[in-house]
Amino acid sequence: MRRTPASLVDARPGPAHTIEFDGREIPALPGQSIAAALWAADILAWRSTRVEGRPRGAFCGIGVCFDCLATVNGRANQRTCLLPARPGDTVRTQEGHGRADLAV
Repeated sequence: MRRTPASLVDARPGPAHTIEFDGREIPALPGQSIAAALWAADILAWRSTRVEGRPRGAFCGIGVCFDCLATVNGRANQRTCLLPARPGDTVRTQEGHGRADLAV
């Protein structure tokens, strides 16, 4: 028998649901963070830096580094490593600081 964390605690996740990422449906499990769902879908970057436009995704995984910021349900600067993926969430790649709506 193969030992996994799920088998050790006899965990049985509920049925998967979907979130939308840049117009694409992504499966997610109950309790899974948005960052984890994106990683599981082989998406490694969902933000670009302000100055050089370099790709960023999850780095620390605990909400300290802010590399995993995305626009979630229309709200910019959301830390995807801390947000649970909820059915119907809409996640968009964030350009820079995510405040283009405030540009003058």
